[in-house]
Amino acid sequence: MPTEIPFDETWLRRFGTARQPDVRLVCLPHAGGAATTFFPLQRELPPSVELVAVQYPGRHDRRHEQPLRDVRTLADRVAAALRPLTDLPLVLFGHSMGAVVGFETAARLERDGANPPLGLVASGRHSPATPRVETVHQRDDDGLIDEITKLSGTDPQILADPDMRAMILPALRADYTAVETYRYDRSFLLRCPVSVFTGTADPKVTEHEAAAWEPLTSGAFRIERFPGGHFYLDGAERAVATALLRDIRAFTNAPATQPR
Repeated sequence: MPTEIPFDETWLRRFGTARQPDVRLVCLPHAGGAATTFFPLQRELPPSVELVAVQYPGRHDRRHEQPLRDVRTLADRVAAALRPLTDLPLVLFGHSMGAVVGFETAARLERDGANPPLGLVASGRHSPATPRVETVHQRDDDGLIDEITKLSGTDPQILADPDMRAMILPALRADYTAVETYRYDRSFLLRCPVSVFTGTADPKVTEHEAAAWEPLTSGAFRIERFPGGHFYLDGAERAVATALLRDIRAFTNAPATQPR
């Protein structure tokens, strides 16, 4: 009998059952986000792609766990959960904070060598090589809520409910702390291809900041822009799925590269 591949159900979530998948798309949420963010995307993918979403601690069914405040620690844990999954090639797709966690996770998997990712799709986040001074994590609760309200990333009815606000604020603050205090270690580059997805009206990513992802890989690079702001994905799942499938095909056929 074939050996069953271990699946870490604490960190990883499957939505639906992909029939005869030949690639695994690993999705990493934004600050304050959860694995369920990617459920609508899963419905637009073909049976050949298995979507696996990462569930960070401190939210939904992990809400009683202490949220992590460091991107590298998050990447350590995500990489550990992904290492046993050697039955299918991996493509990482991270949005906003998830793009940075995906970048660091890809670096760890490449260093291991056993199951390096086919490629990274970094969405809605400026390049780690273009750091911004961001202090949202230092604001009071109202200031933190005001930030995510402006970005239109959370249902206003949820934010208006005091109990729901109290539930989401610890994880939200931890996530903002993690991503705003993160600094890129310039001693390494990825070997896998990198694609960048951005919203045309995203205040968090300029054209220069999107293009600055290119020097972080020795592989192929491209940028795709979608109508909308920071959360351009909402309602655009079909267009995003189409772009992801195009990238997956390109990643699969990409030649092996060496570090510069």
